[in-house]
Amino acid sequence: MITASHNKVNDNGVKIADPSGGMLTQEWEPFADAISNSPTPQHLVQLIDEFVKKENIRFDGARSAEILLGRDTRPSGESLLEAAKQGVYSIVGATATDMGILTTPQLHWMVRARNKGMKATELDYFEQLSSSFRCLVDLTPNQIKMNKTDDKLVVDGANGVGGEKLEVLKKILNSMVIEVRNSGKEGGVLNEGVGADYVQKEKVVPQGFYLKDVGIRCASLDGDADRLVYFSVQSNNASNIDLVDGDKILSLFALFIKEQLSILKMEGDDHVDENYEARLGVVQTAYANGASTDYLKQLGLEVVFTPTGVKYLHEKAAEYDIGIYFEANGHGTILFSEGFLSWLDARNNELSSKSKGSEQQKAALRLLAVSNLINQAVGDALSGLLLVEAILQYKGWSIHNWSELYHDLPSRQLKVKVVDRTAVVTANAETVVVRPPLIQEAINVEVAKYPRGRSFIRPSGTEDVIRIYAEASIQEAADSLANSVAKLADQFLGFGNSG
Repeated sequence: MITASHNKVNDNGVKIADPSGGMLTQEWEPFADAISNSPTPQHLVQLIDEFVKKENIRFDGARSAEILLGRDTRPSGESLLEAAKQGVYSIVGATATDMGILTTPQLHWMVRARNKGMKATELDYFEQLSSSFRCLVDLTPNQIKMNKTDDKLVVDGANGVGGEKLEVLKKILNSMVIEVRNSGKEGGVLNEGVGADYVQKEKVVPQGFYLKDVGIRCASLDGDADRLVYFSVQSNNASNIDLVDGDKILSLFALFIKEQLSILKMEGDDHVDENYEARLGVVQTAYANGASTDYLKQLGLEVVFTPTGVKYLHEKAAEYDIGIYFEANGHGTILFSEGFLSWLDARNNELSSKSKGSEQQKAALRLLAVSNLINQAVGDALSGLLLVEAILQYKGWSIHNWSELYHDLPSRQLKVKVVDRTAVVTANAETVVVRPPLIQEAINVEVAKYPRGRSFIRPSGTEDVIRIYAEASIQEAADSLANSVAKLADQFLGFGNSG
């Protein structure tokens, strides 16, 4: 996939999908880095030769491989895609298929579907999303359908590919009242003052949103439509928003799925496979707001943490029957194990023959519809948006009901330049520093000074800086804690600027 996601329009890059439809396996990353930076053709061949030996890859004649290529709306995408095609065709037995302009999640979905032997065109993607969305909405209790509140949704398309594709999806669904702004057709610039990344980080309205939007449910996609956040415009100041980020999307999904599993377990007139206990897990990083973690634990859910990065979250979520993961930036999805889906299918058939239309059967149908609506290959803003909309309809909630699930703890993020970021070694999903010695004890002393205080440091993956996260019960305390920990980072690892 030729894209630079939420970066500026003049940037471009590549995202690679594994045959599973997921992200490129971590073990391949150093090799991919090395070959993309190889200085000469001879060096490239040598690297490939060494890698083939190391991984014990057999060369016993040509094998066929089909590479699906897609790009977002950046002007540079066309020539880069042509270069990628030439690279693919230089490999014996490989063919390149240009899938056109797509969202990143669409391409991941297509790879996954193709390798599962399913139909995998863009039309098939839209058809699967729209039919499973309709199925979910049809299973909304009647009394809730009548009390439907604010049914209009306004979406910021980041002037990118997501806005274009949402216009297509809107026509197919025709029952949803969606207004797409910043679709890329109005002359706006991709990701400039618009998009999920901008809205989530700056906590202000994207361009094209005004005071007249107060009270309306709004959402924002990022440049390649793999991130999603919701927001509402504040009545006192059109530039301020009430942000509903990835943590709250995760909480809504977890609440809904837990409810359906509970209904499914209710005593009926049969007792098929009563002992089957679906394992539901929620996966977060240390950057998740502490209030969201507390809320999820109060629901009785199993919450686990991984290091920062979608690849770690995805891998952990795959260990559950149903694994839900989201980062606060709005990237995440739900994974269903094959074993659980087989059991759910059998359970639905059983209930259909014995108690068709029962609450238990509806719950089974809802869970099956969710498994088809959500993009299990990767975070997908379009499928995530439809699932949010279906759940809000099911619960009869406005965006304000949803936002009130819990109140975020105030937080602050800082970064400190250091001599060598690799001097910091962390454990426990990056929440504890094990090297250098003594710094963690010093951080603990600072954290203890503040009610609901929490702070951690971690090295950047790309530059010699240490990232600091702090939260506390009030904003002043979070700021003060972040500054204290930044001073410690400078003292132990930096240039000693803070004295």
